[in-house]
Amino acid sequence: MQPRFIGIDPATPGNKCPSVSIDEDTGDFLFQGWTVTDPDVLAKIAEHSPIADDESIVRLPARMAQIIADAVQASARVR
Repeated sequence: MQPRFIGIDPATPGNKCPSVSIDEDTGDFLFQGWTVTDPDVLAKIAEHSPIADDESIVRLPARMAQIIADAVQASARVR
């Protein structure tokens, strides 16, 4: 895996998460954010897509939409 940093939430103090990167080898997305632990939220998500033991749900703020879009474009260039 060769992670390439795409962007960090500009409203985050101290350059800490959340952030978005891509894997340069595969174009896969790497999201760093707040781990969702609310059982009601997890149950709602699992109704549509069961959450495996090695998976987690991560929340990113909506203000990061452009950074996520930039990651999509960067991923398309890798693949």
